[in-house]
Amino acid sequence: MPINITMPALSPTMEEGNLSKWLVKEGDKVAPGDVIAEIETDKATMEVEAVDEGTVAKLVVPAGTEAVKVNALIAILAAEGEDVKAAAAGGGDAPKAEAKAEAAPAPKAEAAPAEKTSETPKTPVTDAAPAPSTPAPTADGKRVFSSPLARRLAKEAGLELSAVTGSGPHGRVVKADVEKAVASGTGKAAPAAAQAGAPALAKGPSDDAVLKLFAEGSYELLPHDGMRKTIASRLTESSQTVPSYFISMDCEIDALLKLRAEINKSAPVKKTEKGEVPAFKLSVNDFIIKAMALALRDVPMANASWTSTARVLHKHADVGVAVAIPDGLITPIVRKAEEKALSVISNEVKDLAKRARDKKLKPEEYQGGTTSVSNLGMFGVSNFTSIINLPQASIVSIGAGIEKPVVKDGEIKVGTVMTATFAFDHRVIDGALGAELASAFKRYIENPMAMLV
Repeated sequence: MPINITMPALSPTMEEGNLSKWLVKEGDKVAPGDVIAEIETDKATMEVEAVDEGTVAKLVVPAGTEAVKVNALIAILAAEGEDVKAAAAGGGDAPKAEAKAEAAPAPKAEAAPAEKTSETPKTPVTDAAPAPSTPAPTADGKRVFSSPLARRLAKEAGLELSAVTGSGPHGRVVKADVEKAVASGTGKAAPAAAQAGAPALAKGPSDDAVLKLFAEGSYELLPHDGMRKTIASRLTESSQTVPSYFISMDCEIDALLKLRAEINKSAPVKKTEKGEVPAFKLSVNDFIIKAMALALRDVPMANASWTSTARVLHKHADVGVAVAIPDGLITPIVRKAEEKALSVISNEVKDLAKRARDKKLKPEEYQGGTTSVSNLGMFGVSNFTSIINLPQASIVSIGAGIEKPVVKDGEIKVGTVMTATFAFDHRVIDGALGAELASAFKRYIENPMAMLV
């Protein structure tokens, strides 16, 4: 029997990916564990391994194809002893599941047993199997019965389901109805509110309206890639849904700079191909990551995330570190940072940053986290604010260390001052709690020896 290889879900939130490269060709034999393709998600390129043994009968999706949906058929294997040409012609039943889902007249119908596949997604795609026809609320209070896929497509197209005529059983709106409405231009725009009870959000000018403001030939268009779309979507969601507030703290870092220099000077050396090099080289940012992790440990109620039913109190401080990569931004995470030595944090951040720039991070290395650090001090920025990276409830923005007059023991002296600006999700972290966390952070920064014990 032919073995279908489908687009895997490489993370819980993945809906589609780009099939950037095939590492096998038709006629090649593969065994479990063989790397057969490279899939590009929004922020990483990952290798896909074969699960079954067989011969590549057909590469259904060509290399370089973008926006391949999770669960879509991408290749067919011929099982051991099976005719390759027959397998290539006989495979490919899996993608019809979505069509079956649309045609199902009643929610009681059971999904047919899935054909054996080489890649099993970690999260099911709700539109790939028959689903109950649940009603969607409308502005006038009426209910419109529709399939999950139809609702998703309508939302993406900005259509109000009540304006779409359903052709399914009992007037149920299905995929074809939405596609017909989009093609004909019918269907009024759906409300732009991000969640129930939220006010409608104003949309920006259309693409055509923007381009008309500039003379033809005075610009070039750089199409959005997957990363840019993801950054735009997630930060827009955060800025529109999170009630943020900000707290700034000026921290003297002279003691930190002195301790950093002493630790780096005494670092042991290790032999490499390039000769002897220090086993580690601490940066100011390494101290900041550690200080933030310890502050969250000391103020555990601030180490939390928001859900509609409960606050999620985290047992460890997983600190995201904002890393600029070509035409984008990614935040790899140092897990359990409160338990790690500064030298371990330093080497881990360097490794994560390098693999982030090479787009080789695994999803679990940049998804989640309980807080983030964004540092623009190296660019001479004195202070700034950042947008919270959901589902986190805090982020600290670090400015440059600047020599300023400070008062010590009643005397004016020159000190190096760094401004840290915290953004907090007020649903999770109230003002007093945010101030307590910021104060704990400042204590560690100004007394860095406390981070070593």
